[in-house]
Amino acid sequence: MKNHFQILIVGGGNGGISVAAQLLNQDSKLDIGIIDPSEKHYYQPAWTLVGGGAYDIDKTVRQEADCVPKQAQLIKDRVVSFEPDQNAITCLGGGRITYDYLIVAPGIQLDWDKIKGLRENLGQYGVCSNYTFESAPYTWQTLSSIKRPCKAIFTAPNTPIKCGGAPQKIMYLASDYLRKQGLLSDSEVHFYSGGSVIFGVKKYADVLNRVVSNYGIQTHFNYNLVEIDGPGQLAHFETKNADGLAHRITQAFDMLHVTPPQSAPDFIKNSPLTLKDNPLGWVDLNKDTMQHNRYKNIFGLGDAGSTPNSKTGAAIRKQAPVLVKNLIHVMEGKSLDQVYNGYGSCPLVTGYGKLVLAEFDYNNNPMETFPFDQGKERYSMWLLKTKVLPWLYWNKILKGTA
Repeated sequence: MKNHFQILIVGGGNGGISVAAQLLNQDSKLDIGIIDPSEKHYYQPAWTLVGGGAYDIDKTVRQEADCVPKQAQLIKDRVVSFEPDQNAITCLGGGRITYDYLIVAPGIQLDWDKIKGLRENLGQYGVCSNYTFESAPYTWQTLSSIKRPCKAIFTAPNTPIKCGGAPQKIMYLASDYLRKQGLLSDSEVHFYSGGSVIFGVKKYADVLNRVVSNYGIQTHFNYNLVEIDGPGQLAHFETKNADGLAHRITQAFDMLHVTPPQSAPDFIKNSPLTLKDNPLGWVDLNKDTMQHNRYKNIFGLGDAGSTPNSKTGAAIRKQAPVLVKNLIHVMEGKSLDQVYNGYGSCPLVTGYGKLVLAEFDYNNNPMETFPFDQGKERYSMWLLKTKVLPWLYWNKILKGTA
């Protein structure tokens, strides 16, 4: 195995691969290594649809090696430590690799164990989560097995998460399914969120509040799921009263869809690359240029970055060309002149055949692509989500051409 690369990329997900492809499209002679232990590569945005019975799980996975650009070298290992002052990383396999430039794109970590009882009860007793390839099909298994009025609970944590709208999308699909089965009016659907609002952009929040009302969903904000009793089908939530004192409530459920708390991976948290005094361990990046704030030959993008944007694949698609051009400028001794404006997008599925395409910047100002009002539920946007975007991902984004 080579032990030095001109450009070393940590992470073989959307961010790492698309940046590698764009760099090689600029200069095919670049010496690039990508470190990732994964055998498989997943198109995660479709897992919500899988959980709603509207997408084939097998269409969301390919071999990792088939997704990496041919000119780049895939190193199947895990990073355990960084030595940015020596331009080096150490891998689990014992190898030490040096670099001229480093790109950090490890993705986000699902902190299952921060909710007591979640890991051991997931996939049974009606405890679901669309956040893994293995668990997403059980959401549909649970939903489609409901034959009588039920109590369904959907949760969102108080940490940033990848695709902030995902906890709601499956809730709306489930509500639509129950309505189609004639069960919704006698069922209870609850949304327990660690956040304080339904959505951070007012234009889209107004739409979602109407959707919530139309389904009769009961919302509960500033509540965090802290423990699950699977056999008893009980969910324990924690909130704070007016005096700031924490207290618990317990809710019974027939179906519980859990969005786990999330953070930067532990090997990032424990590294010198993190934002100081941040318990979630985000990589300390300049929010405009994607360059590390302290190490000028290090760049980063994606969900583990400290940039205060929505953590979505759409954000990566806008971050990647900024990073690529700025990195090339650094390599050429030029100044950084490309700026990422915080663009993020969330295709908000509101039912079968219905979707609101939310697009916005750092300041939560709408940044809409299409020449019509995207603050409405549309079938055309459902087709975008279910047909166009998956094709775009596999055929254009990972190849650095979109």
